[in-house]
Formats: sequence, structure tokens, C-alpha cells
Amino acid sequence: MPDIIVKADRLKFNNKEYRCAYGKSGFAQNKFEGDNCTPIGKFPLREVLYRADRIETPKTKLPISEIQQNDGWCDDAEDINYNRKVTLPHPARHEQLFRDEHIYDIIIVVGYNDAPPVKAKGSAIFIHLARENYAGTEGCIALDKTDLLEILHDLDENSHIIVEDS
Repeated sequence: MPDIIVKADRLKFNNKEYRCAYGKSGFAQNKFEGDNCTPIGKFPLREVLYRADRIETPKTKLPISEIQQNDGWCDDAEDINYNRKVTLPHPARHEQLFRDEHIYDIIIVVGYNDAPPVKAKGSAIFIHLARENYAGTEGCIALDKTDLLEILHDLDENSHIIVEDS
């Protein structure tokens, strides 16, 4: 499978270019927790999470599962579950995956800082849905829903995202 390539606000996949959002503070070679930067490098794509109450099951060859109301992602560098999916309530700082807003209706989990997680090197790096006007993210890559669903169709366990310095 072809890789996803991101440079600035453009994502290239399968000889097609898409608009995307990225970290509010740009790109970083040495990412750290809370810097609002998108990490530079080549990373595997782990799985797809989606809101079954909002969208049909996306077509993809990546592992896929439904987001449950008690799903979260630990972003507390001091916690043993740092940069891992957790069940809520969770005693450490975390993000809720089941949200009122729609950005997490579809999530591709990026294999950044997860094998194993290094304390404070950054967590919860996803490809997810863009906010209005493609506002900057906290470090993720964000796409239009139609574009993300189109890309998902051709991704599998051998696919990667390559984030280049802008």
C-alpha cells in the first residue's frame, strides 16, 4: 500500500492531494507533550476507531472498532497507561474519545511514541476529522470527512504516514 505523505497543509495519497490541518505550533523533530506540534517522521497506522452512532462502518483494511462512551486516551506522562487507550473514568489526565463535537467521529491511531511510550514525548497522535476552516490541532493531522473516508479505503497494516518538515 502507498504511504500517506504530509507536508504543511497538504496530504498526498494515491497520487491525489488533499487539504489537511496540523499542529497549531507547526512540526517538530523532537516533539514533547503539550507542544501542539505534529511529529516529523515515518509512523505506522495502528487502527481505526469510529462513532457507530454517527457514521457507517468505514471501509478499510486496517483493524477497526467502535468508540464507546467510556473510551479515553491517556495523555498523562506520569501514568503507566501514557499514550494508550483507557477506560473511563481514569484517574490520570486523559482525552475523552466519545465527544459532542465531531472531530473524533473517525480516528486513525498513528503509531507515534507507542512501542513503548517514552515519558513526555507526546501522545494521542491521530488522523481525525478537521474542524471548521481547518483550524490547527494539538499535534494531529485532520482531514475533511469525505477525504478521510476515501483514504481509509486503501489503507492496511503496511501503510504509514510520513510527516515532512514544512
